[in-house]
Amino acid sequence: IIVYTLLLTIAVSGGFVRQAEAGDKKNKKSIESFVVPDAVLTNQNGVKVSLRTLLQTQKPVMLDFIYTACTTTCPVLSATYASIQNRLAPDTQRVQLVSISVDPDHDTPPVLKGYLKAYRAKPGWDFLTGSREEIDKVLKAFSIKEMSYNYFTLIRSSPDSNWIKITGRLDATEVIS
Repeated sequence: IIVYTLLLTIAVSGGFVRQAEAGDKKNKKSIESFVVPDAVLTNQNGVKVSLRTLLQTQKPVMLDFIYTACTTTCPVLSATYASIQNRLAPDTQRVQLVSISVDPDHDTPPVLKGYLKAYRAKPGWDFLTGSREEIDKVLKAFSIKEMSYNYFTLIRSSPDSNWIKITGRLDATEVIS
């Protein structure tokens, strides 16, 4: 637990992300068009939310699919979100960050809340879970056939724009600019 906490602290402070980013600048970007499904998911506070409504914000949206027990790519993706929020502070709600669990059997709202607390998440970052049926509907809508250990994030600047799928590690500074 001590080693995990130390690694998490390094990741949240940005050291882990910068180290990972330094050697991997070969992101693949593609423009994607997805229809956000009318899925009802539950956030880290136990509140049911419509995914479609949450993503219809006028703010830029970043979306990833992770799970709390993941020890490879998920901590890096989450550390990037934490870094983005730290750089936007105190205005963290200018961007809507959304993580969706692919392990709804384990990732209950209290588990999600603890995960976000470990990353010092601020308002503007929601972590969602739901029934296996609802999660599968969302994965299908975003053309995710199976989870892999590749890094990818979806970004959309406004509700009327297409999604940009970035495969590879993100640099928080580049994302913000």
